[in-house]
Amino acid sequence: MKVELENVKPMDIEKRSFEIITEELGDTPLLPGTELVVKRCIHTSADFDYARNLCFSPDVIEKAMDAIKNGACIVTDTQMAKSGINKRALARYGGEVYCFMSDEDVAKTAKENGTTRATASMDKAATLDKKLIFAIGNAPTALVRLYELIEDGKLDPELIIGVPVGFVNVVQSKELIMQSGAPYIVARGRKGGSNIAACICNALLYMIDNRRD
Repeated sequence: MKVELENVKPMDIEKRSFEIITEELGDTPLLPGTELVVKRCIHTSADFDYARNLCFSPDVIEKAMDAIKNGACIVTDTQMAKSGINKRALARYGGEVYCFMSDEDVAKTAKENGTTRATASMDKAATLDKKLIFAIGNAPTALVRLYELIEDGKLDPELIIGVPVGFVNVVQSKELIMQSGAPYIVARGRKGGSNIAACICNALLYMIDNRRD
């Protein structure tokens, strides 16, 4: 069988990928202003379900970009997500990326309280005196704890990116975030992951940078 390859220069691969995504999306309706976020999730995963399962609270894109431009920091629940976020771009606006999952005090607190490290990480994040964006791609217990902290008046996040992947309490935890009153970008259902959490952060950063050009 003869295999025909596209003749694409290395620097044009990403551009061509987005052209293919746009072509294959066709007339699929996307919420105005969210197109780049959706397409980047598809680009990262090759999964067109994100055109249907990504949910956005009202005006969340503008709110998130304003928060970043005003120095918001990002808290993730995995080192993988942290490593995937463009920290140099975030730093231009005064923000940093945090992941507390490996911290000794978090491990100790989780053991003492009989919780997951993700839960203890959210408690630690809530003590930061900073504007915070949460990018959760792995642990539904992190989303549950964020919901509880918001309900208790202990946390007022600028944005929650709720995209953990899996089966146990994943769907339910995402629904909680959509009921929390906090600005959110949520991948409804079981799909998601640390790579999706990071790519949504990067999409927001790219959108800001594009407006500066």
